[in-house]
Amino acid sequence: MTDVLITGFGPFPGMPRNPSGTIAAQLAKLRRPALQDVSRAVHLFPTSYAAVDRDLPQLMAKHRPRILLMFGVAGRTAYMRVETIARNRQSVLHPDAVGNTPPALTTTKKAPSHLRGRAPFVRLQHAARSAGADARLSRDAGTYICNYVYWRALEAAGKGPAPDIVVFVHVPNLRRQERRKSPTRLPPLNRLVRAAAAMLIAATAYRPAH
Repeated sequence: MTDVLITGFGPFPGMPRNPSGTIAAQLAKLRRPALQDVSRAVHLFPTSYAAVDRDLPQLMAKHRPRILLMFGVAGRTAYMRVETIARNRQSVLHPDAVGNTPPALTTTKKAPSHLRGRAPFVRLQHAARSAGADARLSRDAGTYICNYVYWRALEAAGKGPAPDIVVFVHVPNLRRQERRKSPTRLPPLNRLVRAAAAMLIAATAYRPAH
């Protein structure tokens, strides 16, 4: 059993450098006293629907994580978004990294319109803000693979021994950040990693009431 499974994504059309993968990889090897006894695993999904369907069930079965912390990039957003719900919808207009599109507008037939994430959302938001990031709660994870993996993860968590925390966080496009005047001396990526690390520590310290 692994305490935390951290995931990110690789590149996709229009996003040749996906910061979510870099952030996930750095969190997995982060050295902090609060994380000394926290076992972590990292996985970078190829940005395709098939990769999510193939890899996610294997990861859940192998690691049985207490926390599933997922990251993706929101190309048009300049702040971090803690996604509170995954929606039962997907776009048939935008192909994934291998050129495939979903066969339908809904992810799962005869299912609710949305699934709520399993996380102390406000606590995670405040942790990121305390680390200097502009972090906000969001109810719209989009219609692309970020929302898809969030939906599939919550769907899987509801069917068996579930992680205590399942949450998806969108991070800004670094190229967009680089064109903006930074309010601090930290490079944009370092600032995002620091905020993500604060979220990770807050998540591991949280003990939900059962």
